[in-house]
Amino acid sequence: MKRTILHIDMNSFYASVELIDHPEWRGRPLAVGGSQEDRHGIVLAKSEEAKKCGVKTGEALWEARQKCPDILIVPPNYEKYIYYSRRSREIYNQYTSQVESFGLDECWLDVTGSTHLLGDGIDIADRLRRHVKQDLNLTASVGVSFNKVFAKLGSDLKKPDATTVIAPDEFREIVWPLPVDMMIGIGRATRRRLQRFNIYTLGQLAACDPEFLRNLLGINGIYLWHFANGRDYAPVLEVGEALPIKSVGNGVTCRADLHNEREVQGIMQELAQEVSRRLFEYELCARGIQVTIKTNDLYTRQHQSPLPFPTQSSRRLCHVAMELFRANFSWYCQQVRALTIRAIALISARVPRQQSYLQEYRRHDHFERLDRAIYELNCRYGKHTVCYAGQTLNTKMPRIRSEVVTLPTGRL
Repeated sequence: MKRTILHIDMNSFYASVELIDHPEWRGRPLAVGGSQEDRHGIVLAKSEEAKKCGVKTGEALWEARQKCPDILIVPPNYEKYIYYSRRSREIYNQYTSQVESFGLDECWLDVTGSTHLLGDGIDIADRLRRHVKQDLNLTASVGVSFNKVFAKLGSDLKKPDATTVIAPDEFREIVWPLPVDMMIGIGRATRRRLQRFNIYTLGQLAACDPEFLRNLLGINGIYLWHFANGRDYAPVLEVGEALPIKSVGNGVTCRADLHNEREVQGIMQELAQEVSRRLFEYELCARGIQVTIKTNDLYTRQHQSPLPFPTQSSRRLCHVAMELFRANFSWYCQQVRALTIRAIALISARVPRQQSYLQEYRRHDHFERLDRAIYELNCRYGKHTVCYAGQTLNTKMPRIRSEVVTLPTGRL
């Protein structure tokens, strides 16, 4: 049976929500931007007027001001955005029980079982857009297709407030002429690697030898080849259903560049503490760790290592992260701008672990029990109630930390 999948993308979501509370800003170029003081001074969202001036999501606020001197820049209000995101999902749930979130402003819907009552995919998409506009005063673009990848691609083709259909017998004409990075899963780095071999369009990607793509991109190359050929059979999750968590990470752009190992260790300790907290929350243990380092020249490098035994301990995570850092980073003519720690190769914490009487394991077990005590106290009395003393002295960690929304990193 052919599926009918919708992907709904709220147009300029953050900026549009701000305009609901401030109708006097309508017609003005508007951008929602992070804190310049905390080095998060980038455009998170922009209005259509700002878009016409050439302002792009992700660029620095100073660049946006150069392009559009009269642009109005407002700080983000995540509580408001979460409220409207929840309201939009309540609307979607009236049409189907298969609603899968992809961030605050995007969702997939499988409406295959609703077509006999509500009409075909186009009818349901248009009805949803009207419903969202009437109830929330927001607009959305909707992609309608037979799989999740093409539905998302369709929602990107026409903006704002539009419906785009990519049918099984038409996708080659619509999809294959598009640039490769229009498809989910292809970012800047993957695009560059493909372009080195003259692969610029999705049609060229679809025509590749899949084994060549495997050699070039690993297993992701095979997934991308299938996607470009319309072969995506992943289901849309039911409301409340979640993919298994493949990794747990935490990263930060520092308020000022880090100039020495002591400063790096202070940040690593805080990141590891948050990763440890979430490992306890999800009842998972890490068997490996991955560290991402971004320098002040915006060059990013990534390194990973297995752990000697499964752990939830922030001390162990920080210790191995620092070993990776020391082994792979040189301070010559560069400083550190951003760091990320990611726990990988996860297993259930309920799985019995082999006991060892080695002194190292006994010390590790002591620190893990200490982290669990900190986690339980913070659960009871509030986050950051108890922390390591060094965290209170860390001046290069941003003061305001947004709550992490965990999205599983499993396949679409």
